[in-house]
Amino acid sequence: MSKRVIVFSRQRLLDGFFKVDRAEVSYERYDGTMSPVVTRLVLERGDSVAVLPYDRERGEVVLIQQFRYPAYVRDGDGWLWEIIAGAQEEGRSPEEVARAEALEEAGYRLDNLRHVATVYPSPGGTSERMHIFLATVSSQGRVGQGGGLAESGEDILVRTFRLEEALQMVEEGRIVDAKTIIALYYLALHREELEIKDEG
Repeated sequence: MSKRVIVFSRQRLLDGFFKVDRAEVSYERYDGTMSPVVTRLVLERGDSVAVLPYDRERGEVVLIQQFRYPAYVRDGDGWLWEIIAGAQEEGRSPEEVARAEALEEAGYRLDNLRHVATVYPSPGGTSERMHIFLATVSSQGRVGQGGGLAESGEDILVRTFRLEEALQMVEEGRIVDAKTIIALYYLALHREELEIKDEG
């Protein structure tokens, strides 16, 4: 059920690669009254798309690794295993972005795309929505090298893992990226639907 929200003011504090807005709002509480005016900061970075390629013949997933400074400052080593992801530019569908990013970052041409979920990765601070997909691929689908120094300047390592190994990495805390965990668990739940059945 929709509730009332009143936006009294909105001001852009930062207008660069990331945009930060400050807003003064009041929202309807569960008892029907309006809250006092509160100040909220919003990181506005647009929407993004992520995709997990899955080789059904080999039972393998494609993951990438790159340096993430925000993860480094949180007592991590900074290099995270993730699924392929990128920003959704205006005028491009999530499916188009998924295919383009898979080719650029990992060198894979995707077969069928399956929508997993559209989520807010951190709704307390950013308005970003992320469209997560699962895609089937084959060994013949790797048409480029990917990785290396991509056009964006990212230094990307591309590797394949058995699905069981990737799930074990989640259990051991070696995969800590949220979108990647969502996609891997979704695949684990729906794997049988994607398996290639023997003919005859």
